[in-house]
Amino acid sequence: MLNDGEKGVVIQRDKVTYAIAPHMPCGLVTAAQLRKIADVADRFGAAVKVTSAQRIAIVGLREEQVDAAWAELGMSPAGLTGLCVRSIKVCPGTSFCKRGLQDSLDIGQELDRLYHGLPTPGKMKLGVSGCPNQCGETNFRDIGLVGSAHGWKLLVGGNGGGKARIGECVAEGLTKDQALAAVAKVVAYFVANAKPHERLGRVIERLGIDALKAAL
Repeated sequence: MLNDGEKGVVIQRDKVTYAIAPHMPCGLVTAAQLRKIADVADRFGAAVKVTSAQRIAIVGLREEQVDAAWAELGMSPAGLTGLCVRSIKVCPGTSFCKRGLQDSLDIGQELDRLYHGLPTPGKMKLGVSGCPNQCGETNFRDIGLVGSAHGWKLLVGGNGGGKARIGECVAEGLTKDQALAAVAKVVAYFVANAKPHERLGRVIERLGIDALKAAL
């Protein structure tokens, strides 16, 4: 039996079948990739599921089908499990949305390139929203960027789950370069100070928000 994360799989409820999800940076996918996903699902008798992390999972694969499914897809696995930067959830921003105030897809793809799959002490999720409506669910991300007419707002320490936490604003009016530099400092602070399996919000509660602000 494969372990969660091994070969990019997640064991399903039946403890027999697996789900795989190819990496789709910021939820962007081509028509050709969609056709390939559908073809692979049909070939192996699997289901498809749009996930909350803006991916499409192929669900119901048997262990002996996993390698063949990945080979036919020709796409890299998403960071589904483990202690790493899991996903960068991004709204359409000024590329597509009439309410967008900042280019969330541009900075989101840069964050994905820099951090997706990066090993961290605890799991970490990032989000980018191009306006204060926060369709990227940035208030519930370890690190969130929210666009305004005056630049980017940086939120830290948010998470969902059984002990949900709203992110705290630590900077506003940032340019793209300033936002990327600030995110890099937050990630470095988290890596240096988090205990195993600890989320950024718990680090902030343990050490105080002023310690993180000082690192910025």
